[in-house]
Amino acid sequence: MPNAPSVKYNGFIYPSEEECQVARYELHEAYNSKPTEYKSVTAIDSYCIEFESFPIAGLNRTGA
Repeated sequence: MPNAPSVKYNGFIYPSEEECQVARYELHEAYNSKPTEYKSVTAIDSYCIEFESFPIAGLNRTGA
């Protein structure tokens, strides 16, 4: 339906809090550079949430 409100979620996993914060900053910078028309119909928010997890293959780039 045109002009109907919707909510979309994306989730990403980062190997460190620092990398998450950098990605968050870049997301907001990209959003802020968009035209006013885009921002009038689009809202964003982002969070970095730290939690313990089982090892994820390929996430640790050091190979340790």
